[in-house]
Amino acid sequence: MRIGYLMNTYPVTSATFIRREIAALESIGMDVARFAVRPWSEDLVEAADRAEAARTHYLLAPGALRLLWFFLLELLTNPRGCARGFVALWAMSRAAGQGALLRHLAYLLEAVHLKRASKGCAHIHAHFTTNTAAVALLCHRLGGPEFSFTAHGPDEFDDPKASSLALKLAEARFAVAITQFARTRLALAGGPQVWDKLHVVHCGVDLDDLTPAPPPPDNAPFVCVGRLCPQKAQVLLVQAMAELVKTHPDVRLVLIGDGDTRPQIEALITRHSLQSAVELRGWADGAAVKAALSGARAMVLPSFAEGLPIVIMEAFALGRPVISTYIAGIPELVDREAGWLVPAGDVAALADTLRKCLETPPERLEVMGATARKRVEERHDLRASAERLKALFEGAAQ
Repeated sequence: MRIGYLMNTYPVTSATFIRREIAALESIGMDVARFAVRPWSEDLVEAADRAEAARTHYLLAPGALRLLWFFLLELLTNPRGCARGFVALWAMSRAAGQGALLRHLAYLLEAVHLKRASKGCAHIHAHFTTNTAAVALLCHRLGGPEFSFTAHGPDEFDDPKASSLALKLAEARFAVAITQFARTRLALAGGPQVWDKLHVVHCGVDLDDLTPAPPPPDNAPFVCVGRLCPQKAQVLLVQAMAELVKTHPDVRLVLIGDGDTRPQIEALITRHSLQSAVELRGWADGAAVKAALSGARAMVLPSFAEGLPIVIMEAFALGRPVISTYIAGIPELVDREAGWLVPAGDVAALADTLRKCLETPPERLEVMGATARKRVEERHDLRASAERLKALFEGAAQ
């Protein structure tokens, strides 16, 4: 069975879970075509991501004139399909508010290209409920394959009316939520009539590649992995470190990732004289991230907004506890048996929790790490998640 995976920007260094999901599906017999609206604008650090980019069909690659030509051909040969597409386009653009019509016209051009490029695909699966789901819906209205999508959150649920989430749920063959939290948001947006379409399929990690690491040394650093951005709140983590060094002067933090808030983070490091305590490594490939997490005392992610970060699963699989926040799907995985949760935005609570982790006996950290590993084995095995997705795709085709 050949299916198409549709993403907005792909591949992306901070979202390798989609590449791994596709690879897992292919390992169990699925034939997956990659489609994306555009390539990532930054350098890809992983060789596997660079190979994925070469295999991906980009919808905007032909340019505006050629996309318009594709649309004119579609209009001449498929007027009824185009009429159905225009009805959906008009409904979605009105719901999105003033100024959205032009954007949705662009989605229609992308949908025409997707229909042409996805010939032979029995189904299209979009990651995220935003523009990719809109393009998949319009493609289906034009006469293309049926579609489904995966909802991650949290910003996808900020304004479900403006994103026409109810319409997308009504027309999708099914929808996947990565957490129970995400499923409840889909259920609220779509109403009881779509509840039987909603399925929770957890994102997974390759457990064979992430074997538990030996206990860390006493001077092991905290490690934070993720794009440097307001949503992940690494700025607050540096502020917490400024408090923590007053009582634990040898504490260290490694930040892996890059992004918009790097200048603010660098300024805070300088202001609080944390040059020897906080290390900014920038983007790293999977092997370097794995090595950093294996050598960590704990993984820390003080986010304001998340779905359920893959890096938490990776840290758990390596036997490392996690410090994170009470938001979205994170409490579904992290609790006091395998880590610590703090209120998002509370620097004092974050500093206090880092201190508690530093003062936790090694034997207790080892027990927490073993609990974390077992939890990921039970809930986030990549192959098991791929088998679940395969069953949904085959059911949709039937």
